[in-house]
Amino acid sequence: MSVKGFHVAVVGATGAVGQQMIQTLEKRNFPISKITLLSSARSAGKVVRFRDEDVTIQEAKPESFEGVQIALFSAGGSISKELAPEAVKRGAIVVDNTSAFRMDENVPLVVPEVNEEDLRGHNGIIANPNCSTIQMVVALEPLRKKYGLKKVIVSTYQAVSGAGAAAVDEMKAQAKAILNDEEFEPKLLPVGSGEKHYQIAFNAIPQIDKFEDNGFTFEEMKMINETKKIMHMPELQVAATCVRLPIGTGHSESVYLELEQSGVSAADVKELLKDAPGVVLEDVPEEQIYPMPAYSVGKNEVFVGRIRKDLNEDSGFHMWVVSDNLLKGAAWNSVQIAESLVRLGVIK
Repeated sequence: MSVKGFHVAVVGATGAVGQQMIQTLEKRNFPISKITLLSSARSAGKVVRFRDEDVTIQEAKPESFEGVQIALFSAGGSISKELAPEAVKRGAIVVDNTSAFRMDENVPLVVPEVNEEDLRGHNGIIANPNCSTIQMVVALEPLRKKYGLKKVIVSTYQAVSGAGAAAVDEMKAQAKAILNDEEFEPKLLPVGSGEKHYQIAFNAIPQIDKFEDNGFTFEEMKMINETKKIMHMPELQVAATCVRLPIGTGHSESVYLELEQSGVSAADVKELLKDAPGVVLEDVPEEQIYPMPAYSVGKNEVFVGRIRKDLNEDSGFHMWVVSDNLLKGAAWNSVQIAESLVRLGVIK
């Protein structure tokens, strides 16, 4: 690695995750010799501050990746499918934050705390998992490693920022309208392209993404399939129910898990998670200490609490898992992958 660092590109630089990627690269002091910020033609020409310099955003085209070594993508699946192979062709390693390549058997799907070694097997593209999957597997991996894991049932309480900045604006506008007894027309949630739209303010919508033929939503199937892939456990039993709540940022999850090993106590689980990589244990019920999404915003870690043994199943446990969906769920995990590539010597 040169002293100066790498030529890094961020695709989708004006989006919520793209902005977080830029801030995270700066905060982490990632070794960068040159940064190229790319977006749609609509946003090209805007100026962003990076390390006390003005950087002009350019339109993303195949030739934009000449000389780029690491490209962080967060501009939607169709853009990734079109431009990620172009970036790879020009010598870049792509870290893609969309669902475009996640289930491709030739693309590693990586959460550094869980399966960093999979980075050694990349063919130019590395996929960043779904935000709700990431925080769950960070909490589960230490338990899987020590005690084995056979079943996971998760219910999510997901923030509106996962659906984009416009959805957050709509939630705020709806809340104001409701408080002022004014009319409003929902236009975005649960799915922008869907036939029906429902209010999110003062509501809970048990649909994230479109429904599949099996009755699960695409978001739920992402959690199920990605968890198995990341943990290299195709036989793992996983079920998910994904719900959108009127929260700006920070996903929460109620996770039920069953270990392979019996005779494990809640104290054992807490002790293991207390020092687990990327995890902060917040679990003192008698003092009302537990994770909450409002307090996770702007933090990179996954917060775990409410750990308790199931009352009927000896190997069963319940836990509450919270994280900033724009950071660990997206931007930070992507930058973390880039840091891992450097540390492992996968990129020089």
